[in-house]
Amino acid sequence: MTETIINLETVNPIEFFGVNNGKLDILKKKFPLLKILSRGTQIKLSGSPEQVGIGQGKNRFASAILERNGHVSENYFEQILGGDDAETVDHLCRPHPNDILVFGPNGKTVRARTVNQKRMVGAAEKNDVVFAIGPAGTGKTYTAVALAVRALKNKMVKKIILTRPAVEAGESLGFLPGT
Repeated sequence: MTETIINLETVNPIEFFGVNNGKLDILKKKFPLLKILSRGTQIKLSGSPEQVGIGQGKNRFASAILERNGHVSENYFEQILGGDDAETVDHLCRPHPNDILVFGPNGKTVRARTVNQKRMVGAAEKNDVVFAIGPAGTGKTYTAVALAVRALKNKMVKKIILTRPAVEAGESLGFLPGT
């Protein structure tokens, strides 16, 4: 049985462990053969040498992604821990030139953070129209607006027009101009 301690000094422990230890629970589910304990900014892994090595590598990988992006959702955290294929590792580790979409006020950068957001940016660069579907809160609208602002700042378009649907989708839209 091997033990190792991982220090999370470069990332916010609350972001790493998640709300109510949600991400820590995901970590424990991904590595059922490891005994995982968290104390402050440290994670203690106990188990077979092979499992400890794999767990240590995945934890360092996840903390590096978190350090770079600042925030990682639980779904994305689970994808990081399970992602062994070369495409996922390449998208998550290497900085790409299209990572930074636009610079906001005070120099704050707006980036494509997840693999699917990066795919959306790539699709938008190659195509005139992109349809993005998926669960709420995954950054589809955020990424689309950032791409629109980038196009406006680069003078690729003269103006941005924001619209809303004229058909009710289960909720009352209230007053619509022109009605």
